[in-house]
Amino acid sequence: MGSAWQKSTYSGTGDGNDCVEVVAEGDVIALREIDTPVTVVRATPHALGALIRTLKAGAGHE
Repeated sequence: MGSAWQKSTYSGTGDGNDCVEVVAEGDVIALREIDTPVTVVRATPHALGALIRTLKAGAGHE
């Protein structure tokens, strides 16, 4: 049996709030939106960290 999905501490509570869940799968981190749990994004911790840093820096916003 695999690890259980955990709700992100940054997710809101109540109806209408975005909710992201995360789970470690060996050497990979998996993320999913609770509204569409069949769509899962998987990345290594290094790649996920790079993505988060890029998003925080606002790269790609025009």
